[in-house]
This record gives sequence, structure tokens and C-alpha cells, in this order.
Amino acid sequence: MMIQVLKSKIHNVKITFTQLNYIGSITIDEDLLEAANMIENEKVLVVNNNNGERIETYVIKGERGSGVVGLNGAAARRGAVGDELIIISFALMDFEKAKSHQPWLVFPNAQNKI
Repeated sequence: MMIQVLKSKIHNVKITFTQLNYIGSITIDEDLLEAANMIENEKVLVVNNNNGERIETYVIKGERGSGVVGLNGAAARRGAVGDELIIISFALMDFEKAKSHQPWLVFPNAQNKI
């Protein structure tokens, strides 16, 4: 049996920009992606702690070391600069393997840095 489990989480990053006129997705600093073991184009669940919004989208790699976290396209309507987000990815895993799985958890500072 396969189940879906938490793979990675970036906890409490701040939105640094929103860009409505874009094809969509979330831009994330490459340092944060590496620390969370996430990759470009990976599907993520984005939870906005300020307004309770939840969206599913995909990752665009942002400039390394910039601290950038941006909502693009329609997602830009779901948050404002300064809002705190939790960015989550999941993985399908064999039930027995999932019992010992340890997710990657990242807790950036106020500047979205590791």
C-alpha cells in the first residue's frame, strides 16, 4: 500500500513580492529549496498564516541567497507582501517505509534565510 506523507516543509517564510501578470506558481530562493529538498516544478501546498488561504501550485527557482518568496499569477491574489507562509510538499511512499521516514523541515529567519 502507498500513502502520501510529508516530504518537506518551509515554515514561516515571508512573501517578498507578488506578481499578478505572470503564468503562475511560487518563486522560492534556491537556498531554501535545497535545504527543504524541493526542486523546481515540484507541486507544493502553500498555506498563508495571515489569512488562512491554501493554494496548490508549483515551484519556480528564485535567486540563490536572495530570500525571495513570491506569489505569481492567480496565487498573487492569495497573499500580500509580508504575509507568513508555510510551503509543504508531499511524497508517495510505501506504508512500511513511511513509518520511519523523516521529512526535511526548514525554519528560516525573518529575512527568509537559513
